[in-house]
Amino acid sequence: MLEADGLLCLWKEEVERAQYPVFFQGMATLEKEAIELLSYDTLVVKGLLQTEEYMRALLAMRRPVLDQETIEQRVAARLARQDIFERWPAPLLSFVMDESVLRRWYGGKDVLRGQLEHLHLIGQKRNVEIQVMRLDCEESAGVDGPFTVVTRKDGRKFVYAEAQGTSALQTDPEQTTLAAARYGIIRSQALTSRESLEFIEGLLGEL
Repeated sequence: MLEADGLLCLWKEEVERAQYPVFFQGMATLEKEAIELLSYDTLVVKGLLQTEEYMRALLAMRRPVLDQETIEQRVAARLARQDIFERWPAPLLSFVMDESVLRRWYGGKDVLRGQLEHLHLIGQKRNVEIQVMRLDCEESAGVDGPFTVVTRKDGRKFVYAEAQGTSALQTDPEQTTLAAARYGIIRSQALTSRESLEFIEGLLGEL
């Protein structure tokens, strides 16, 4: 209608990408194309699973501090990413997180309670598996830290990892295959999804 030759669509995508920190923009694009996403986390709850209150608590802790406009922008961007849970066809989503993540009082008791309740609710979706790696587990293939494996519709896999404001997006087929295999071992070492939901219920009972 506007005879823009597709430029408006291109600009729309650029504006969407600009919502995210530069180091995360490639991963944000992959999430939109994912048919499977596997994530192992050891420090904080995965952004896709965070409540708004938990997001704000984490962003307020950043050093150097973020200005309020940036915090609001990042909160809005993270919330928008969560439409992955409503997408159809539904992607297969698997999250394994260290028990310590679920015990950290980031933002206080009420924020943690809301986050645990949210995890318990999301974990009941048919395309979502949430698992907990217990602190007393004597074996863990995840000792090298958190990472995410994303598979696109074309079958291509990507491995994403970030730390200290930087990130790495691995595309080498050998490395992505090994990462997916490593994730499979991590899942086998963690509590089952049913046991994990029961564990989260137990944590809620302690608050």
